[in-house]
Amino acid sequence: MITFKSQEDFNNMDKAGTIVATIHSELQEASTPGTSLIKLDELAKDIVIKSGSTSSFLGYRGYPAYICASPNDVIVHGIPGNYILEEGDILSIDVGVSVNGYHADAALTYGIGEITDENQKLIKLTKDALYAGIKLVKDGQKLGTIGNKIEKIGKKGSYGVVKEYVGHGIGLEMHEDPQVPNYGKKNQGFTLKKGMAICIEPMFNMGSEQTKVDDDEWTVRTFDGSNSAHWEHTIGIMDDEVRIFTEK
Repeated sequence: MITFKSQEDFNNMDKAGTIVATIHSELQEASTPGTSLIKLDELAKDIVIKSGSTSSFLGYRGYPAYICASPNDVIVHGIPGNYILEEGDILSIDVGVSVNGYHADAALTYGIGEITDENQKLIKLTKDALYAGIKLVKDGQKLGTIGNKIEKIGKKGSYGVVKEYVGHGIGLEMHEDPQVPNYGKKNQGFTLKKGMAICIEPMFNMGSEQTKVDDDEWTVRTFDGSNSAHWEHTIGIMDDEVRIFTEK
């Protein structure tokens, strides 16, 4: 678990977060019917190279791309390939980069063209859960309290709250302790402190919370084929503020 030792550490996280936010903005604009997922990955690659940052994903445990691109029933870790986006799809994009060794990571879900009211609700409630969790981030907070809030929002929407994949600490490594689950009991679990950074990332399924993994050993889908949404931000706790690094 990282502990910021200087303002420079904090600034490096902030710079990485700004690049992640820029990639998301560009990819969302480019995500139109007829666009392939590999084209989105190529766009992300160009931005990473031009920014002078390093991809947190490419090569991580053998991962072959700059982004995770997860359409419809794919929950997370979708490898961008030749799939062509269609009107009515929903798409989750996950991006991470590092600057001077400090990582930032974020995921967004959005619709492709016109989407159903049902999909709009899924996306909105997952995003709402993320921000409700972020509002609880502070020095001395228990992660169980944050997870409990996220889980309640998911259950209120009658969604499956994914438990097999969770948020994480972040800093000099993309994945650090502690795990940041989207469920839990109030006032229990790991205690947050000043100088820490975490990623909160709720994943809600329109159906069951159960998951399955494709033969590529990366792509995680809903077990029942229902759609899924995923939202994530990197958050840092400093002496006088809580900063969402990946929101610009």
